[in-house]
Amino acid sequence: MQEEVTLHGSCDCKRVGIEFTTRREPRTTAPRACDCSFCMKHGAAYVSDPAGQLRITSSTPSVLRSYRQGSGAAEFRLCSECGVLVAVTFEHDSRLYGAVNATCLDDALEFEASIPASPQALSPEQKVARWLQTWVPDAQLSLAGT
Repeated sequence: MQEEVTLHGSCDCKRVGIEFTTRREPRTTAPRACDCSFCMKHGAAYVSDPAGQLRITSSTPSVLRSYRQGSGAAEFRLCSECGVLVAVTFEHDSRLYGAVNATCLDDALEFEASIPASPQALSPEQKVARWLQTWVPDAQLSLAGT
């Protein structure tokens, strides 16, 4: 079994940080490149691990912005200063699930080439079912002052 590894990352200006803990080997993990216009314009490709941990941090709470698009079920987490999309989350039964934009991780080059994903082809119910299976449960937003 692969040992647990914590990958760190941030937005470009470093005001929003990411800590992603996983047992998945980055060299054999292919990020999922969402084909919606929003993710494509941000160059996003997501990694997650349902047995992992995800923490999104900022010492200035107002810097972390959220944006909903498409079905509106998920919240895209962006830095209001530099505009970088760092993660996507959604809440289900009082739990926060999330996936990391792999391009924000310091070790992003260690991942396999991204593979296309087409969530637009799924119904809202199918999206939620997929997220519950693949995303990190109990993701944390650690914002100073909140």
